[in-house]
Parts: sequence; C-alpha cells; structure tokens
Amino acid sequence: MSSQSTHEAPAEDVSITKLLVPLIAIIVGIFMVILDGTAVNVALPKFLTTFSTPDKMLSYSVVQWTVIGYALAQAAVIPLAGWLSDRFGAKRVFLISIGLFTISSVLCALANTIEMLIAFRIIQGLGGGVVAPIAMAFVYRLAPPSKVGAMMGMMGVPILLAPALGPVLAGWLVEYHSWEWIFLLNLPIGIIGIIMGIRSLPNIARQAVPSLDRLGMILGPLAFAALVYGVSSGGIDLETGESTWTNMETIVGIGVGAVALVLFIIVELRKRDPLLELRVFRSGNFTKGIIVQWVSQIAMFGTLFLVPLFLQQAQGYTPFETGMIMLPQALASGLFMPIGGKLSDRYGARPLVIAGMIITTGAAILLANITGDVSKLQVMIPLTMLGAGMGLFMMPLNTHLIQSAPQNLVGRVTSLTNAAQQVMMSFAIAVLTTLSVTRMQEVMIADQMQKPDAHAYASGFGYAFFILIFIAVVGGILGLMLTKPAKLEGDSNNKADLHTMVG
Repeated sequence: MSSQSTHEAPAEDVSITKLLVPLIAIIVGIFMVILDGTAVNVALPKFLTTFSTPDKMLSYSVVQWTVIGYALAQAAVIPLAGWLSDRFGAKRVFLISIGLFTISSVLCALANTIEMLIAFRIIQGLGGGVVAPIAMAFVYRLAPPSKVGAMMGMMGVPILLAPALGPVLAGWLVEYHSWEWIFLLNLPIGIIGIIMGIRSLPNIARQAVPSLDRLGMILGPLAFAALVYGVSSGGIDLETGESTWTNMETIVGIGVGAVALVLFIIVELRKRDPLLELRVFRSGNFTKGIIVQWVSQIAMFGTLFLVPLFLQQAQGYTPFETGMIMLPQALASGLFMPIGGKLSDRYGARPLVIAGMIITTGAAILLANITGDVSKLQVMIPLTMLGAGMGLFMMPLNTHLIQSAPQNLVGRVTSLTNAAQQVMMSFAIAVLTTLSVTRMQEVMIADQMQKPDAHAYASGFGYAFFILIFIAVVGGILGLMLTKPAKLEGDSNNKADLHTMVG
C-alpha cells in the first residue's frame, strides 16, 4: 500500500462553510445520478406506447430493461470504483464519470428506438455507478475529524431525497411535458457539477497500486451484475401473477452470480492488494454495521417500490399524484439527515441507529395495517416517519462503517458497501413483491375474485410491510451491539490496523 495516508482531512479549525463549494460539487453529481435511478420507473408506460409500432408491439418485459440495464451496469462497475480512484485519482475519476453520465443522458433523450434507449441507459449506469462510492470517500477525506458526521449528513441528503423526488419530477414531466426532459435536465446540472468540481475539488494523493487484480476485476463485476440480474428477474409477475423464481434466466443469473462471488471472495482474501478489501469483515464492528445497513436498505427500497404500486394500482392515483403523496418522506429525510450527521459526531451511530429503527418499526406497523379505503393522510404519516427514521441514522451508519475500517482503505470500503447495496435493493424488491402478490392471490381465491380489488391490494401490501416490522426489529437489536470506532490517527496506526486485519 502507499506510504501516504489517504485521510488528508483539513485541520480542526476549518469550518464546514469553507468546504461548502466542493461539498456542493459532490452533492450535485450524486443527486443527479441517484435521481435518475427512480425517475425512469415512472416513465416505463410512456416508453411502451412511444416505441411500439404497428409492426412491433413492445411488452413490459422489454421496456423494463431500461431500468434493469442501468442497474446491471452500476453493479458491474461499482467494485472498480476504489481501484480506479486509487490508480487515477478520485477527482479525475469522479469528474469523468459525471461527464460520461451527462453525455449519455443527452443520448437517451435522442433515442428513437427502445434498443437505443437501453444501450444509452447502460452507458449511463457505467458512468453513474462509481459516483456514489467515490463521493462518500471524497467527503470523508475532506472533512475535519470532528465534523465527519456533519459533512456526511449533508452529503446524505441527496442520497435519501433523490429516490423520493424522482417519481414526483418524472411524473410531472411525463404528464405535462415529455419523457425526454427526464434526461435533458441532466445536461445543465452535469455541466455545473463538472465546472464546480474542476475549480473546487482538491487533488487527493493517489494510492500506489503495485499489481493489477485482473482476476478480481473479472469476477467482482460478474458476481454483482449476475446476482442483481438474477434477483431482479425473480419474484412474481405483476401482470400474470406467475412466479418467475424458476425461470431459466433467474436460476442462471443467481447461480452464476453465487459461483462467481465465492471465487471472488477466495481470490480477494489471498491477494495482498485486492480489488475489494474483504478483510474488513474481520472487524466485528464493521460486520454488525453493514448488516444493519442491509436491513435499512431492504426497508427503504422495498417501501419506495411497493407504495407507488399500491397508490397507482389500488387507489388509482396518477404518477404525479403518487409522487406528491410520497414527497413528505423525501422532505423528512432531507430534514433529519443533517441532524443525524451532526449528532453522530458527538454520540456515535449507535443511539441514532436505535432511535431511527424504532421510528422505522412504527412506520412499518402503520403501513402493515393499511386498508383498501385508506386516506392520503394515513399513507403520508407513516411515510414521513420512515423518511425521518432513515434520515436520522443512514449517514451516521455509513460514517461508522468507514471509521470501522483502516483509513487507507476508505475508497475500497465505499465500493464494497455500494456494490452490496445494489444486490440488497434488487433482493428487497423481488422478495417483497413475491410476498405481496402471493398474499393478494390468496385473498382473491378465498373471496372468489377474478381481479384484485382495493381490499386484495391492501392485504397484499400490508402483509409485505408486516414482514418489514420484523426486519426493522432485527436492525434495532443489531444497532444495540454497535460500539463507537476508535479514532485512527496518523499513517502508522492505519498500517498497524491493516496489518492486524490481514493477519
């Protein structure tokens, strides 16, 4: 490893105000990338009608590749983020990634066939995939040690705000303008982010990368992309109600991903300079923290997927109306994220994780008791609670994970946590959809219905949220076991900690 420490934080007396411009440059980039992840979901029906012709009628299974392809590309490139930033410099890789995402966004808007749109969305995913892990590592390195939580909390606002705002913005654009603007809006935002980044982001010293982990660069992207593909393909078909877990593509995807993951783990544990530093799992504090993170991601992404479906399918709301109902969740996340970050500097992640999980559990209980004649307010209250709970502990937990690992491995750790997030997001959507639709079918059979009514939809979605109650409780219990990481000072301590982990 390099003899230089990678945590080149400013002195303690540097205020967050002086770091505001580089922080905004990072936030602009990460907000744009994450927003597109959920915004395109709303436009899928529009793609279906736009790109279908009398000679070629498209199916939903084809159109959804605009989402799947994007997710697969991100999953494939995320494991490379840490190595790329170590090898070429975090600033250079971050700005090139934003540039690639911006250019491909324009290409998406110009696409005149579904095949072109899918191809450009894949390029978008390749550009956007490395943005989040590099952004997290960048902010951590920029922050004075006593203000790490506050700065991570500020950066965390777009991470929770963007997924909830995506459906609102996309719904409005699709209903009142055109779907192309979902992508064209990225052009001015991307240009602003690049200009600000060139002027304000510091050149953090590169890590020496003695040898290229060629096998890891093949197995890592293959494992995560195949797992995301396999899990995304699994579940219950919402149109036919048939299980897709036994489909060949699901079995092959999960099988190839599992085998590649096992081989990847074996290879990485034997490498002196691996692509992803898996030996951080030897830290019990890190392992407990990342399991809590997985639990929270299942709750968050499961909700962001299930609630819009319920509101549109069972309640008949338009995409824009659905987005507005979910807006309080985004606002609560944006409000509590900086609060959680600031509190974590003083108290650590543990009390915030516990408090956040209690609020999240309360939200899941309210959503589990949802009925077919539920009012807007009855949906908005638990969503606001969920946003507040997530905002309170999400970034303190990310900070905890980074601080629990050797500080010269920050870039590799954020790549690891973001790669795992892609798999957990797909897992949450697939499993919760299966639970929801299975329960819905049971109600339809019992009541001898040909098509689901509002009661059947409510029963299915409520059952999925009932399961989330237990998931949130597990997260809270694990949160009780977290301990505040010891502060690592100086490069010698970093090396010593790494030597202890590597054994």
